[in-house]
Amino acid sequence: MKHHLPPLPYSTDALAPHISAETLEFHHSKHHQKYVDTLNELIEGTEYEDMALEDIIVKAPSGPLFNNAAQVWNHTFYWNCLGPSVKGAKPREQLDMAIGAHFGSLDEFKRQFNEKAAGLFGSGWTWLVRNRDGSLAIEALSNAGNPLTAAQVPLLTCDVWEHAYYIDYRNARPKYMESFWNVVNWEQVLENLAHCSVPEAVA
Repeated sequence: MKHHLPPLPYSTDALAPHISAETLEFHHSKHHQKYVDTLNELIEGTEYEDMALEDIIVKAPSGPLFNNAAQVWNHTFYWNCLGPSVKGAKPREQLDMAIGAHFGSLDEFKRQFNEKAAGLFGSGWTWLVRNRDGSLAIEALSNAGNPLTAAQVPLLTCDVWEHAYYIDYRNARPKYMESFWNVVNWEQVLENLAHCSVPEAVA
């Protein structure tokens, strides 16, 4: 099974001024594409060649195969977590209540999410996830870390590799995090919550 780079779900200038067209162009067509190309090279002629991307992520050992498979999946998920800025946009009541029940309020959730994202050493991803017991949690995972490996349901992610924000914000990750909330696609987050299904993690 050959993997392909999915198109962005919006134009490259749709997230400006919060995320520039230049950033999206390089991030999607260069970085994401490279992960796809490398993954296809790594799985050719192996037991992973016909596996779904999610199965590769939960079954592959640590190393290049996992890293590239997870980065392909993570980026696709990230693009869909974003959308054109709508001033004052906030989660619909169902999602707002779920976030409030676990974090106290939407503002407190954002504060904790930003704190974990800004505090993650080096490169990685910050996630809102649903645990097996139904609780929500924020996970800051290094490098290509993906919640599927712990049988958690990813609901929202923010890419905190420098290539996600350096053109626009240089090394100011906290400024990037402030702008991130202007382009979160809350409808997609709600849909992710409504369809909670992940492969079993490998023990």
